[in-house]
Amino acid sequence: MPSAQGKAYKGSQKWLQNLVNDCPDLLNRAIAEQSSISAETINWLSPLSADIYREYYDQPFLDRLEIKLDKRTLGSFWPPSGPRWDGLGKTDKGQLLLVEAKSHIRELISSLGARNPCSKSQIRYSIRETKRFIGSSSDLSTDWTVGVYQYANRLAHLYLLRHVNGLDAYLLMLYFLNDNEMATNGTCVPAAKMEWESVIIYQERLMGIRQRHPLSDYIIHAFIDVNDIEAYP
Repeated sequence: MPSAQGKAYKGSQKWLQNLVNDCPDLLNRAIAEQSSISAETINWLSPLSADIYREYYDQPFLDRLEIKLDKRTLGSFWPPSGPRWDGLGKTDKGQLLLVEAKSHIRELISSLGARNPCSKSQIRYSIRETKRFIGSSSDLSTDWTVGVYQYANRLAHLYLLRHVNGLDAYLLMLYFLNDNEMATNGTCVPAAKMEWESVIIYQERLMGIRQRHPLSDYIIHAFIDVNDIEAYP
């Protein structure tokens, strides 16, 4: 089932909701600047105000994108209660956008929380498979389920859609600048693009991810200043 998220009042969820519903062209231009996707072709499917800002996961996220995994099913790759996608989009050409949004550094840190042994085993196997495909320079025993798990599972789903099933899928990593509402209790809120970029480089080095790999052309890192959203006419 999709998650009935509702309207958010702070953080990356708030800003993404504002972008998709109130100024999608601002978001679309940021994507076009960092990829070959045309801004005019993007249609947003979530989080929509008319849909109670729902976030989709598991089979409903595939249904929302109107796609089928004919070569390898989602259930055979990942257990139930998989990644909740902050946003989903689709272009007129059928390009798929899976969105993960961040507004502060702590949001990058996450670890596997599944308790079911079978679920853990399936997740670890699929992440290991993705790691091999990407050609991580780190030892295969390096655990992508600790600290960097969220990015790892998003990469795994991109691998499943694009490489295994041959769909024209992209992972959009969206980073917000100057979200000062989140600057509490020592939370680091980047004020410049290069601050995010240095953290992204560090994270990928920890994971042994090279600058160029089989999925690198399909990962979009886009940056938007929240001041531009607030100033949008």
